Order: sequence, then C-alpha cells, then structure tokens
Amino acid sequence: VQLQAFGGGLVQAGGYLRLSCAASGRTVTTVATVGWFRQAPGKERDFVAAIRWSGNDPTVADSVKGRFAISRDNANNTFYLQMNSLKPEDTAVYYCASSSIRQVITARKWYTKWGQGTEVTVSS
Repeated sequence: VQLQAFGGGLVQAGGYLRLSCAASGRTVTTVATVGWFRQAPGKERDFVAAIRWSGNDPTVADSVKGRFAISRDNANNTFYLQMNSLKPEDTAVYYCASSSIRQVITARKWYTKWGQGTEVTVSS
C-alpha cells in the first residue's frame, strides 16, 4: 500500500482545512483501519483520528474532539481529515497511515504504512 497525503497549508486561527490521503497499490485491499497523526516541531508524533475501512466508528483525540472529523470514501480509496476551528497549537506535519488490524487503534506502532506528511500552519 502506498499513501499520499494532500491538503496542508497556511490558515488563520479559526479557519479550516481538509486533508486527503489517497491509498494505492496491489495490497490496498488489506487496509482495515486508517488514521491521521501529527508531529509538531520537537515533539512526538501523536494520534489525531482513526476509522475502520468498513464500519462507522470514527475516533478522534480529545485535543481535537468537536473540531476535527475523519471520514473515508471507499470507492476512491481515499480518506479525509476535516479540520475546523483551527488553533495555532494544531500547527504540525500531519501524516496519514494505515493498518491491517480490524479495529480502531490509536497507537502509532500498529500502523505499518505511512504517507509522506503534509504541513499545516495555523497563524494567530
């Protein structure tokens, strides 16, 4: 599976962005769970949101609950992160990832495929 993330950019606080992640490759059918993580400068890569590839049980981190939402488009092998009411502390490089584990997982170690990252900068 190859993942490619799109949609980062510079936005003012209170604004919104939608990130996309396109999955491709012969093994895309093995994808069971997809997620988003973010890494701010000098910090660890943290969980943001995840959803099963077939199912309706999205999970988001407490820090973004009520502002961010994850969704997917199975027909186009693409998943999204809608980010609303952005804050300067949301500034980070955002990574999409996939796992073959068939449950929503938040631990980074269970995600085996990663996209290249897309940078989000929120100005105050």
